[in-house]
Parts: sequence; C-alpha cells; structure tokens
Amino acid sequence: MRPASSEPASHDSGRRSVHADSGKRLGAAHPRVEGPVDLRLVPPALAVWVTAALLVGASPGWVTGVAVVSLVAGGLLLSVGRSEGRSGAGGEPASASALGGSVRRRGVSASATWRGPGGARPGGWPRVSAAAVLLCVSAAATSAGLHGADARRGPVPALAKRFAQVTADVEVTSDPRFTRPRITGDHMAPTALLFDARVRRIVEADGSVLATRTPVLVIVDTRSRRGPDRSTGERSPWLSLLPSTRVRVAARVVPALSGGDDIAAVLRVRGSAPPEVVEEPSGPQRFAGRLREGLRAATDGLETDARALLPGLVVGDTARVTPELDEAFKATDLTHLLAVSGGNFTILLALFIGPAGLAQRVERRGLAPRLGVPLRATALLGGALTLAFVIVCRPDPSVLRAAACGSIALLAIATGRRRSLIPALATAVLLLVLYDPWLSRSYGFLLSVLATGALLTVAPRWSAALRRRRVPPRLAEALAAAAAAQALCAPVVAVLSARVSLVAVPCNLLAEFAVAPATVLGFGTLATASVAMPVAKVLAWSASWPARWIAEIARTGAALPGGGVDWPGSWAGAGLLALVTVVVVLVGRRLLRHPWLIGACLLVFLLVVVQPPPLTRVITGWPPPGWRFVVCDVGQGDATVLSAGDGSAVVVDAGPDPVAVDRCLTTLGVTRIPLVVLTHFHADHVAGLPGVLDGRSVGAIETTGFGEPPDQAEFVRREAAARHIPVTRAAAGERRRTGTLDWQVLWPPPDPAPTPDGPNDASIALLVRTAGLRLLLLGDLEPPAQQALLRSPAALEVGGVDVLKVAHHGSAYQDPELIRRVAPRLALISCGRDNVYGHPAPSTVQALRAGGAVVLRTDGSLAVTSAGGALSVAGH
Repeated sequence: MRPASSEPASHDSGRRSVHADSGKRLGAAHPRVEGPVDLRLVPPALAVWVTAALLVGASPGWVTGVAVVSLVAGGLLLSVGRSEGRSGAGGEPASASALGGSVRRRGVSASATWRGPGGARPGGWPRVSAAAVLLCVSAAATSAGLHGADARRGPVPALAKRFAQVTADVEVTSDPRFTRPRITGDHMAPTALLFDARVRRIVEADGSVLATRTPVLVIVDTRSRRGPDRSTGERSPWLSLLPSTRVRVAARVVPALSGGDDIAAVLRVRGSAPPEVVEEPSGPQRFAGRLREGLRAATDGLETDARALLPGLVVGDTARVTPELDEAFKATDLTHLLAVSGGNFTILLALFIGPAGLAQRVERRGLAPRLGVPLRATALLGGALTLAFVIVCRPDPSVLRAAACGSIALLAIATGRRRSLIPALATAVLLLVLYDPWLSRSYGFLLSVLATGALLTVAPRWSAALRRRRVPPRLAEALAAAAAAQALCAPVVAVLSARVSLVAVPCNLLAEFAVAPATVLGFGTLATASVAMPVAKVLAWSASWPARWIAEIARTGAALPGGGVDWPGSWAGAGLLALVTVVVVLVGRRLLRHPWLIGACLLVFLLVVVQPPPLTRVITGWPPPGWRFVVCDVGQGDATVLSAGDGSAVVVDAGPDPVAVDRCLTTLGVTRIPLVVLTHFHADHVAGLPGVLDGRSVGAIETTGFGEPPDQAEFVRREAAARHIPVTRAAAGERRRTGTLDWQVLWPPPDPAPTPDGPNDASIALLVRTAGLRLLLLGDLEPPAQQALLRSPAALEVGGVDVLKVAHHGSAYQDPELIRRVAPRLALISCGRDNVYGHPAPSTVQALRAGGAVVLRTDGSLAVTSAGGALSVAGH
C-alpha cells in the first residue's frame, strides 16, 4: 500500500501557482516550488560592505580597534553558543539538512529541524548569526586596513607633498584612456591620457634610488590641444601600452585629490615623447592585446556608431565613443552597454551551455552538448571561458564584478531557482569587497549589485504579475527586468547625474533585443580576427546592424524633449526618488486592474516625453507663432536660429553643448538647415556642432577664414567630413537668400586682409533681413574689429537696426561709436546664468539702454516676432 503523502497542502497550491504562472495551457513541464528566501548571508555581506566603506583609508588606530573588538566579540558569542549547544543537545539526531529550511527532492518538500553548531536548537541561531556578522566586520576591517596602508606606505606620499620631480619605473595596471573634452571658457581644454599603475622604482633628482610598490595614477599631458580622434580611432603610442608593461617616466609627483581613490599620488608626465618600455607585458596580456587589436581592425570599416560601440560591447573598449554618443547613452540610462557588464558574460556562457532551464537536463542545448562535451567538462570549460573573459577584458575591479554578477545571473537562467541565488549574490559581494575594499565606495559596483538583485528578486514577481494579466511571457520577462533594474538603480543614477531619465525603461527594453546578437557576433569577431580577418570582417558587419540599432535607440531617446527631468543630485534627492518610485509601483498595481486607465496613463506619458510641437505650442506658447529669430539658451556661448519657414532655418553658431542646442532646435521644429554659420572657432561657438548636425538635413557650413584655435578648426572640418557636408569661407560683400531670409556678410574683409588680433576679431558679422526686420549679428567682435567695421564700406548698412545680437556675450569690450551708430530697438545678449566672466558688463548694458534699446539676456531662450512693425519677445 502506498503511504500517505507527507507533503503539505500548501505545496499543492504552490505547484498549481507554478503551472498557472508558466503561461502554458498544460502548465510547466518541470514544475519547481521554491522555499522561503534564504537571507542569512545578507547581513554579513552588508556588514562587510559598510565596514569597508567606512574604514578603507582610515587611520590605523581605528582599523585595529574595530578589527580586534569585532573579533573578540564574535569569538565570545561562538564560545557561548557552543557551550550551550553541548549542554542542550541531549543526544538527539542531527538534522537532515545542514542549512535548515527544507530538503528538495524532485520538487517535494520534506520538513527538517535545524540544529546549530554542536546540536544547538534553533533558538541559538541569532547568536551564531550575530557572531558571523562580527567576524565578517573584523575581516573587512583587516582587509580595508591593509589596502589603505598600500596607499600610505613607501616614499611616494612624501614625495607628493614636496611636488618632487622624479624618474620612476611604473607597472601599468589598466588600459590607458583619454579624458573627455571639456569646455573652459572659449577653449576646449586639452585632453590628457591617463592610466593606473604601480610605482616599482624611483630615482630622485639627487640620484637616490628607492624601491616601492605603490598605486598611483599616471597623467600624460602632451601639451597639445589636439585631442584624440575618437571617430577614426587615431592612436597615440601611449594607448598601445598593455597591463603588466613596465615603463620609465620622468614625472612630477603631486598629491591625489581626496574622494576615495586607492592611489597614493598622481604622476604628471609632460612632453610628447613616446613611452620608454623597460619590460614587456606578460604573455597572457600580449595575447589579450592581440585579440583586442584584431577586433579594432575588423571594425575599422564600419559606420561610425557601430565602429565605436562594438568594441565597447565586447571588451569595454570605449576609445572610439564620441562625447555626444556617450551623452546619449547617459541620457537614456544605457551606459551599462558601453562597458563590460554581467549581461555580456551571461550571453556568452548561455551560448555555450544552452538556453534557460535546460543546462542540467538530458535535453540540454547549446554548443557544449552539440560537441559531445559532458556536464562536468562543460562546467570546467565554462570556468576556463570565465578566466579568458577576465583576461581579455582586463582584470579591473569592474570586470571582476561583471564576471561575478554574470555568473550569478547565468546560474539563475540555468537552474530557474532565482530565490536560492540571493545567498550566491551575497557571497559574491562579500568575497569581492574583502578582495578589494575600494569596491565598497564604487558607484559602479553599487549599481551592478542593485541591478543583479533586482533581476533575482523583484523582476520574477513583476513578470509573474504581468503574465497573470495575459502579457506574453517573453515580453513580460523583458519588461519586468528593465523596470525592476531601473527602479532600484534610478536613485543612485540621480545622485551621479542630477537627472532622472523618463525613457530609460522603454529604451532598455528596445535595446535589449539587439544586445544578444551584437554581443555574440562581436565575440565571434574577436575570436576570428587574429586567424581569419575576412571572416571577422563579415561577422563585424553583421554585428554592426544590432549595434547601430542600439545607438539609434540611445540617440532617439536622448533627443526627446521630455526624455528626462532635473533632480536633486544628493542622497536626499535619491531618497525622495525612491519614495516616488514606491508610490508609482503601488499605484501601478491598482491600475493593472483597469486596462483603460493604463492606456490613458501611457498616452499622457507619451505626450509628456515626445512633446509634439503643435501640442506644446498650445500648452506652453513656445515657440510663438511667426517667430523670426531665436537666441537659444546654451549657457555661456552663442547659438542663434533664423527661421526660413516650414521647418527650415539658418543656424548661426552652435554653442558649447550639443545637447542644449539640439534641444532648442527640436522644440523649434527645425529639421532642415540650408546653412550653418560658425562665426569663429572658439569652443563656446562650435563645440555643440554635433547637436546641430545629427538627425537633420544640413546643406553647408560656412566659417571664418582664420583657423584659430587649430584643434577646434580641425574639429569642425572633421565633423563636416564625417557627414559629407561642404565647408565654405565667408567674406564681406557676400549676399545670400533662402526662404524668407536675406542676409549679407559684413565682416571679415576678403583677402588680402590684415591678420586679426585673435579669433574674436575674425568673427563673421551678418546683417539679416526677414519680414521687414533688420538684425545685426556681431559674433565676438572686439573694439579693434568693431572700429574697422565702421571704417569699411559695410558701415553704411549697420545704422538703425531693429535687433542687435550684442558682441562677445555683452562684455565690456565694446566700441561706443558702434553702439551709437547701430541704435538698436532691441539688444539681446547670449550668456550663461551666473557665469564667472561677469557677462554682461554693466557698462555695456547701460550704454545700450542709453541709446534707447531694450536689453534682454538668455537666462532662457528668446524668440523675436514682428507684426505690423511692432517687435515682441517671448521667453522659454
């Protein structure tokens, strides 16, 4: 006779729930009922994280005190628990499970009583748990103290305090990378190359030799203002350095900025000489370097975005990613795709072991069973693949984090037991932080753990809820994963960027379908480039299609007018966003019961994000009907838009920020630009050019003939060449007309012309006529050029204008006679709010008002309209 089942009734209901959630008519083929979530390793992991974050870099006294006290307290608790366990054991049999909880056999749960160390009853478990937390705190304090001592020991910190000039042998520990271009006033700050290293030997100016092993940051400043060509992948000899290479540098040792970096000092290297290599890199790193170089070579012929994105997707090489593409990925919260992430590793191993849920079954799929590899050998080869992944992508902390979290995500896919993987995530956090305590202060590590935790805990519940409401299983899982990761990570991202993306979830959802093919084909390109370049190029071309899709999603999402909102960039702001997220989730749960309400909310959300110009004009009044002339708010810079009618406009200057000028043009509905006029090559007038060109039809670019500064003049030519846009030179006397616009170039004079005092005095000055208005645009002309303009034949044209775009952001360097002669009715000054230059100068504003002008500045965009000769100005 079959014995009565000991399985509880709740298990039957749990199994029915599993069948119902499967989304299949006949239920799940392999039902599995999970037990309660095991959270016992979470407190030790959190204790290690917090302890390391507080004590890494702290004084030795504090570190020693915390380590000793925690060790003694933990030991005492264990001793008390062991003695009570012996006295209370009573010879009872040990538990069937060392972990307590339940024993799973083919999905059936059998009750088991847990006993602690020495046979202690469950009542002693809190004491054991507290002891484990204290011991972990002691271990974390010890590890943090040792790593902190690395940054303080040796002669380097003392040399940094003296700003000593030394000759040092350093061992490269990371890939060299360029800093991002920055706008400083009217110039683009020179880019510098930097890499992490360890100082192994120092020779001071007096000839004394010191041996050490101290972590530093090396910054190579070539004193050239011409940065790397990210679009073409121009290479510096310093970029060819591989980790483990030893180089000899002549450098000045300076103190490191505070902020938690695990470095003792910064070594600043001056000059353009190539690096002096004193020891070649290790064999594995040379092999990895050949693979990475082969990937770059295979992607050289691809379209710009694909050429930049593929190496980043595969091995985290972002050297070709342009600043505007990087900003687009940040605006849409897709930056995890520009670096090596756990998702890449998961896709790679899933290709090897097979699809979800089949990795440990007879019918498993993937490359391993097709090649006849048994299960244990598959596990070993998977470990070897993990090691190769870490070596090729460099054993930086971010890569180690990706490998650990990717392994956890893969385990979830292979076993289908997400709840039981919380201890695995906690173990990964605990071990990684003990290995490198500086990870406890890494925002990237925090975001990675939060995203992985969301996929293991929140996403399955949300996916099941969506499936119960008849959402297709694959769509439900993808939507739940994107939403859960965004919900947990958004507060931290807000701290970093002071902005919340409203399009992150849809953009991640749309990009997700292209990540897997791009990653798989990208790794295929990496593997074949060194042995069969033609095959690699075919694979790279195939991978370029999903890569371009991802880039297009990022650019489109970033270009949406309502794609993001500003948010307080502080932890208080993060707490507020977390509260808002909780409220949205609670309200969303109730809305799921009312499909029509969901549809209405989605429609409102779509209108808020897209902001169709006709609807926006009705609600906000921007842009005003019949606008003729707009000075965009682009901060401390210039960007002017002249309407040519029907979505067409001439743009004069592009400002310093591509995002700001692109947003201005988008809200104005400008899609066609017959001509872009760049008055001169200062960065506050040309650095935003990619924002003008991207996504719009541009006929030509017209510039001044004075090509200074040379790096920014080259930047303009490069951007134009990449899009096949012709570049012409402006000269006084030139007249043009397009649509409703008519304009004349007043300055600079044609060749032969005297050399100007600087780029400002070479600015293009325009007299524009539109709808009966006369507009004078003076660029950044200063008094010498303004006086020369009054002496030129063009002086007859400048008198009595309606609108003056004041020269040089309203600085004090103005010619009073020009202001008197022009006599504008309206004077507009383009300058940044609270700028450090004091623009506009009070003297300039007073002179303009004394001449009868109304003076306005761009604390917001300004639009000029005219009706019957009357001027009106609207702000936005």
